[in-house]
Amino acid sequence: MTDTNSEVATVPVTINGTEIAADPGELLIDAAERHGVYIPRFCYHGRMKPVGMCRMCLVEVDAGRGPALQPSCMIPVAPGMTVDTQSDATVKAQEGVLEFLLINHPLDCPVCDKGGECPLQDQTVAFGPGESRFVEEKRHNEKPIPISETVLLDRERCILCDRCTRFAKEVAGDPLIHFMNRGGQTEVNTFPDEPFSSYFSGNTVQICPVGALTAKPYRFRARPWDLDEVESTATTDSVGSRIVIQSSRNQVLRVLGVDSEAVNWGWLSDVERFNFEAINSEHRLTQPAIRDADAELVSSSWGAAAAAVTDKIKAALDGAGAGSIASIGGARLTNEAQYAWARLLKGVIGTDHVDAQLGDGLPAELVLSMPRATIAEACRPGGIIILLGPDPKEELGALFLRLRHAIVEDGATLIELTPGPTGLSPHTRHRLHSPTGTVADVATALVKGGATTSVAGVDPGMINAAHDALGAGPVTVILGRTSVTEHPGVLADAARALSAAHPDARYLSTLRRGNIHGALDMGLAPGVLPGRVTLAGGEPAFTEIWGSVPGSVGMGTADTLRAADEGGIEVLFLLGADPLVDFPDRALAERALAHAHTVIAIDLFVTESAAVADIVLPAAGFAEVGGTTTNLEGRVSVLNPKVTPPGTARPDWMIAAELASRLGSDFGFDSDAAVWEQVTTVCPSHGQLGADALAGVDAEDGLLVGAPGSAGFDFAAPAAVTGVSEPEAGSLRLTVGRKMYGASSATRHSPSLVGLAPGTTVRMHPENLRGIGVDTGEPVVVRSARGSVIVPVQVDPSIPLGSVWMTGFQSDVTINDLLNASDPITDVRIEAVHRTAQSPSGAGGSEAGRS
Repeated sequence: MTDTNSEVATVPVTINGTEIAADPGELLIDAAERHGVYIPRFCYHGRMKPVGMCRMCLVEVDAGRGPALQPSCMIPVAPGMTVDTQSDATVKAQEGVLEFLLINHPLDCPVCDKGGECPLQDQTVAFGPGESRFVEEKRHNEKPIPISETVLLDRERCILCDRCTRFAKEVAGDPLIHFMNRGGQTEVNTFPDEPFSSYFSGNTVQICPVGALTAKPYRFRARPWDLDEVESTATTDSVGSRIVIQSSRNQVLRVLGVDSEAVNWGWLSDVERFNFEAINSEHRLTQPAIRDADAELVSSSWGAAAAAVTDKIKAALDGAGAGSIASIGGARLTNEAQYAWARLLKGVIGTDHVDAQLGDGLPAELVLSMPRATIAEACRPGGIIILLGPDPKEELGALFLRLRHAIVEDGATLIELTPGPTGLSPHTRHRLHSPTGTVADVATALVKGGATTSVAGVDPGMINAAHDALGAGPVTVILGRTSVTEHPGVLADAARALSAAHPDARYLSTLRRGNIHGALDMGLAPGVLPGRVTLAGGEPAFTEIWGSVPGSVGMGTADTLRAADEGGIEVLFLLGADPLVDFPDRALAERALAHAHTVIAIDLFVTESAAVADIVLPAAGFAEVGGTTTNLEGRVSVLNPKVTPPGTARPDWMIAAELASRLGSDFGFDSDAAVWEQVTTVCPSHGQLGADALAGVDAEDGLLVGAPGSAGFDFAAPAAVTGVSEPEAGSLRLTVGRKMYGASSATRHSPSLVGLAPGTTVRMHPENLRGIGVDTGEPVVVRSARGSVIVPVQVDPSIPLGSVWMTGFQSDVTINDLLNASDPITDVRIEAVHRTAQSPSGAGGSEAGRS
């Protein structure tokens, strides 16, 4: 038969006497559930391959040879199939399965974390025999067993459903948890001395159908009926994973993934899942503080703090003018807060020195002009994926899982244009790894083909093989900063070389900061106004509502800090930014914060940078504010508040509106909804994203932002790159990559995550290490023109010759001591550490002994 609405052939199947229309190839268990017939299951999960382990889904199926019990999770539908989920044989089989599962399962539901939301509980009541014939003593095991820093195992509760082991192997690619032993002794376990150290281990807790796996941050904290929940969006990174926030007694206790078809498929990285602990931290800022005459930060009222801020702004405007006021940061904010701050800074104060990227992103005009792809388009079966960006496994965990599935399961082809291996390298068809600063040359050779000599050390045969693969399917470029030491112009040139040869290629940004794409859309970048338009292009519309806009393009973060260092910045706002930790050049950041006349930090914690600020304002954070956020696809989704902010902390949009009011400008905002209404009125790209649209049924996964305005940006504009040269003799090209766990405030204030940061290491090719006189694991001095640090060295043959790869932005070593924001590239020398000069602990640090 044919479904006339979709014109797609369907399969007629009769379930419990009613004929349904199933999709070709659909599993019987899914077809039945789509038509309102629930078949119980334990091992089956729609995002993993079926294995038929638990047998709970046995139903009577007649495919023409007579009825027989078959596992519905393993049987595709067939024309004329007749299914009975309520027959005597089906009922008896399901009762038997449950009776066997409960032979050794402890009946500790009152103390089990899964109690109240346990499929085994529910199905025992709904499908079980009602009593047990077994009176023998149940098995007892050691409990709980910590199989990782965040996951605990109660083995005696395990029903061997294979969900956790399948997830680890099939989805995450981290086969660190397995079935061990045989027969009645089969159990889930990890290898000796090898914990379940996966970035995605928390997903196994969520999909475990019993209480065998529990999460340390939630264990014994609440019962399900004590929890109140709301659906929202994760803001840890720019993927924008859909989540559920659960709280009790005004405290966030758990975050769960939501199965969003467009975004994260229900999976979360552990940092997305567990960093809610920072929201509950006792170290949160709860009231404003002003530095007194003794240079101490002392608590203040909001009235006094707001007055002090506006006095500083007025003094700067009356003196040096709007050009002496600047802002750094803003990716932590909601879209509404970003718009409010953009209007305050650009419309009221009149400065365009506004930048949400801290020197490790891409030019706003490049990001806003590139033809965008969605995650689904990037992961389409049979597509070509070019990775010209950071390691997704380390920086964008949920995106990594989607990309891995596309490559491993759906036949997508991955080409890596990176300075070293990534988490996707084991599945990469073509690895074109070259030193930082050379990727544009490799990209040009890739699209031309016919290479006869190596390019930046990449074998010509590898380049030509990758070139031949480009014609096999639609091309998506995963574009981001391959290293914080990579010049953004080099990446822009590489992207434009790919675009020139493949004009139909689409781009998926991997700028990593939580709502950085919302920040660019809302105008928190030099030369940009809300709605993806230039200053000149948006001036008429914005002048009508805002009154005025800046007359010239302002400075980015690096130039702003240089201006502050030279005494040219009177007021510097830090919008959730910590440049001392997060900006690539720490020395410049230190001088800038010291020489700026007034530094105003709006944050959740007293960060290193906030600790030296003159005025500190406490902001409300994740789960405490409503509004919207924009992910790396340009998908706008809703944020819902769940708990109240601590003390007198306020939403960021409210702070901006208060300061504007004191400066004589009434924004007319009384809620985040009112801010968004103005956004949809002013921004040409957001006009179709009103509150009603975002609340509609079709907006469950969020809504994509429309095309840029008529005064957009030119993706084909050439990038000016100067000063990128070959390393000097004896020097190596430095690549700095981030890890999932680092020195961020959220990680440092989340007890479950803070111990997971790996620390700083340097990896290099064995030929480059030869002659230094050290073995792998021993400390070396990494010396640049700016400074030096001592870190352990690891041999890695996959690192390109002539370069070194360092873990960056960890708490043990301030790697930005090595970097100079004025240099387009960073070269280093690696030297042995004399054994007598080593610190007793062997910890990393500077040559002066800092650790």
